[in-house]
Amino acid sequence: MTESSVHPALWPAPQASGSVDATVTVPGSKSVTNRALVLAALAAEPGWLRRPLRSRDTLLMAQALRSMGVGIEEGVGPDGSGEAWRVIPAGLHGPVTIDVGNAGTVMRFLPPVAALADGPIRFDGDPRSYERPLNGVIDALRVLGARIDDDGRGSLPMTVHGGGALDGGPVEIDASSSSQFVSSLLLSAPRFNQGVEVRHTGSRLPSMPHIRMTVDMLRTVGAQVDEPETGGEPNVWRVSPSALLGRDLTVEPDLSNAQPFLAAALVTGGRVTIPDWPLRTTQPGDALREIFTTMGGSCELTEHGLTFTGSGRIHGIDVDLGEVGELTPGIAAVAALADSPSTLSGVAHLRLHETDRLAALTKEINELGGQVTETADGLRIEPRPLHGGTFHTYDDHRMATAGSIIGLAVPGVEIENVATTAKTLPDFPQMWTRMLGV
Repeated sequence: MTESSVHPALWPAPQASGSVDATVTVPGSKSVTNRALVLAALAAEPGWLRRPLRSRDTLLMAQALRSMGVGIEEGVGPDGSGEAWRVIPAGLHGPVTIDVGNAGTVMRFLPPVAALADGPIRFDGDPRSYERPLNGVIDALRVLGARIDDDGRGSLPMTVHGGGALDGGPVEIDASSSSQFVSSLLLSAPRFNQGVEVRHTGSRLPSMPHIRMTVDMLRTVGAQVDEPETGGEPNVWRVSPSALLGRDLTVEPDLSNAQPFLAAALVTGGRVTIPDWPLRTTQPGDALREIFTTMGGSCELTEHGLTFTGSGRIHGIDVDLGEVGELTPGIAAVAALADSPSTLSGVAHLRLHETDRLAALTKEINELGGQVTETADGLRIEPRPLHGGTFHTYDDHRMATAGSIIGLAVPGVEIENVATTAKTLPDFPQMWTRMLGV
């Protein structure tokens, strides 16, 4: 192992020399891309996926599906309108080993798919993936008829012994640590012999917009879903067995990945436009319009996109982020630069993400001179004058972008391993410097 791999290079986060004024085209949504790949792989006919995100997480998903027999051809769409992937379903088979990296969508969405394959499918990944909870998916699949070897860990590595089909039916799970437990079962449920009835039995279910995204996308490909949002029983989702249709789907820009760029407008009192921001979406990142407006900006949404303008002042905020927890690092970074305290709540589950995001944010902001305190379910942030220093990322893409936001206003901030942003936003450093005109 080389010294550079042990001590990744430090990236000097550029300080803004004035108000930002930029248009930033954000790549496609990871959450939509990986859900679409699973649904297309399970369809009864080929489909197109336009403007997919090419990042570590989505390429791991594509490679995993290819290894089980699915055809995924990269090229341009049928009308020549830009990059598209043609997904050609096929009989799923093992034996194969799937590398999940540290992608929650891959490690949680694919075990139900593997249960439909013929043969053993082994799942492995980065060291951190062994620490992320998977018991909700493993236990549920066993109830539904799957055979899984995990040596009783409830986490990776593990092997799913696919039998070519899965009975399905009713199952109770505690998804309070990750909404992906619910989405994972719903995505494959149309292919289960009895479909599925998923009943969440735990405490508050986080990241509900991601479950709404799963339900919407299932309906787009012809699945029948009964869910709480449309008058169904609270915390219960039912998916009927059916064939899935091959569709021509265009992936929306990743609104959560737009966060650091909108934050730049807020921090510098500038203006940033994100083209193609959808007028209607289930993406959690859409909440940024309201949150960042409360913190001191204003926005205009048209059919062409979203323009966000900072006022030159940043206000603290008291906000429950339980439905949009992935936005917490960026909001915490902005809050550390505000003119009044902030309380971010409803995000205890972030301790189980790519890293313990609450502990990481507390440590890194405080080491730059901040005053952040962990609470039972979030963070209390008292703004203080900050100074330069190393901002560690813990192999977490959202930590890297959070540190970059702080670096806009604080000279001498260096991001350790900014390359971890390739997980969902491969060209982040170049996009960031272009926005600043550096």
